[in-house]
Amino acid sequence: MHNTKLMLTSAALTLTAAAALSAALAQSTAQPIIGLITKTETNPFFVKMKEGAEKEATRLGAKLLTGAGKSDGDNAGQVTALENMVAAGAKTILITPSDSKAIVPALAKARAAGVMVIALDTPTDPISGVDALFATDNYKAGVLIGQYAKKAMAGKKAVIAAMDYNPGQPVGILRHNGFLAGFGVKGITAATKDQVNTSVVCSQNSFGDQAKGQTAMENCLQKNPDINLVYTINEPAAAGAYQALKAVGKEKDVLIVSVDGGCAGVRNIVDGVIGATSQQYPLKMASMGVAAGVNYAKTGKKAVGYTDTGVTLITDKPASGVTSKDTKFGLASCWGQ
Repeated sequence: MHNTKLMLTSAALTLTAAAALSAALAQSTAQPIIGLITKTETNPFFVKMKEGAEKEATRLGAKLLTGAGKSDGDNAGQVTALENMVAAGAKTILITPSDSKAIVPALAKARAAGVMVIALDTPTDPISGVDALFATDNYKAGVLIGQYAKKAMAGKKAVIAAMDYNPGQPVGILRHNGFLAGFGVKGITAATKDQVNTSVVCSQNSFGDQAKGQTAMENCLQKNPDINLVYTINEPAAAGAYQALKAVGKEKDVLIVSVDGGCAGVRNIVDGVIGATSQQYPLKMASMGVAAGVNYAKTGKKAVGYTDTGVTLITDKPASGVTSKDTKFGLASCWGQ
């Protein structure tokens, strides 16, 4: 009788182990579901990011869910998209946070449910609000255009205006501070949390928008008409600043430097609108994120920490001692129309 019980117990254990193995195999072979949430659907940067995610998801056999805020800064829209994706079975969420602080509680809830969260392009605040970050080194991007501007302005007293992003946005702070550090302003590092305005005669928020960038530049010219160097958060803001300068006949007297590397921005270098830009690679960020999501579905291993997705200074007027590529390279590597 004892042996019969032992045999039954062993059989039950074997069946239990087999069922567990079968469940594990089923989980590993099920189609991974990955969510991508961008700040907006229309910005060419995020259009390219979505394209990269779709291509990699198709290549790896994953199902991709996509969503976005209605406008830059729409945290509520991103939270809704996140909750819907988790409910739909997504086990990895890729997100470019519109509000780096406000999104963290919703991300924490998703992570507590076993979802891996990867920030793309924009870090959360704190950065520990996600499992991993795949992004441009935005401070380095700023440093590169700052170094370039310093060389290009040699012999001239720089009167600097800054077309910034929006208050408190980490990407905007990193690029702005990096530019100043590259230009030679002392006491700034990548860890500097607040936007430094030393040496800047006018700082305006452009929200990365061309029309707002134009208005911001107009305001700065009213404040100081002697501005001869303009840092811009991105190329749409740069295009707006240029229009404001052109309207008062100053477009040939002012150097504009920027960050992004979209196709329109690179063409503006060719046309003399922008002197140089730091090019970043949104398609790479997204494809790496999808690959990490598929790996997590198969192995249970989460991506962790920060991965630098690269940045290249693009200009047709290289400066001595500052590594750069020309617009031919920039156009071959750009995104958007």
